Amino acid sequence: MSDAETVHTTLRGHQDRLVAAFEELDGRARFRTAGWTRDGLGGGRARVLEGGRVFERAGVNVSLVEGDHVPSAVSRDRPHLADRAFRATGISMVLHPLNPYAPSFHANFRYFETDGGEWWFGGGMDLTPMYGFDDDAVHFHRTLKQWCARHELARYEEWKATCDEYFYIRHRREMRGIGGVFFDRVTADAPGPPASHVAFVEDGLAAILDAYPPIVARRAPMPYGDRERDWQLARRGRYAEFNLVYDRGTLFGLQTNANIEAVLMSMPPLARWGFDITPEPGSPESDVARFLQPHDWAGHGTPSLLQTG
Repeated sequence: MSDAETVHTTLRGHQDRLVAAFEELDGRARFRTAGWTRDGLGGGRARVLEGGRVFERAGVNVSLVEGDHVPSAVSRDRPHLADRAFRATGISMVLHPLNPYAPSFHANFRYFETDGGEWWFGGGMDLTPMYGFDDDAVHFHRTLKQWCARHELARYEEWKATCDEYFYIRHRREMRGIGGVFFDRVTADAPGPPASHVAFVEDGLAAILDAYPPIVARRAPMPYGDRERDWQLARRGRYAEFNLVYDRGTLFGLQTNANIEAVLMSMPPLARWGFDITPEPGSPESDVARFLQPHDWAGHGTPSLLQTG
């Protein structure tokens, strides 16, 4: 079994655990499973929930793919890899709650190796609120910082800055959300991923359940109306813009001819666009703007998820 196949088996186990946790949080809907394969490419297992009590759409995907040439989404930053065969595995997830006050969440962890002996891990997680709550942002970032602090190889401050830069919608001059951590090419001078690197990724997948579900559990019961729903759909439009214009994972999936349903699973189920949507000054909608610029949330105040936001 190759290193990629070993990591793939580990990720499938975490997929099962995350799906079970998200089903429990939703309390009504269940994920359906859709396996896929492509001749000469590989395959994967998509797990998708739609029309839930809490989640309007949620997906957790795992894949294992290979090819004779590294896709340009990777080789454009590493041109020496362009003609090498590769193998890659990863887990990706996106959750879009129904309640506008509950934020959307994205995470992915991936392992990439080439026939030249190079390998690395990449990934991270980020949060996209439609309405901003300081307590939620602080809780999320402190949980990620604690995860990173448990591993010598992790760099929270550096990876947070990378995330702020990556999840930036340049044509809107704003971040997609409050960021999180994002890392690439985490490797070591070893012929394959050592136990420390695998343990770091596994701990990150476990940290998701500390970082995100408490926020959803807090926000999902909040009452809302048409105004909040309209704003949510407008903000989801920005989310869709980022995914279709800038996201490397989407580009990688399209370039490798992966399952298109799995690739576009990250898209929100509903979104809207309007001309020059400008919230009223002083409104909760206008307050979201301050959450869409870089900020040291982990060092911000002393809120608790037991407080009322």
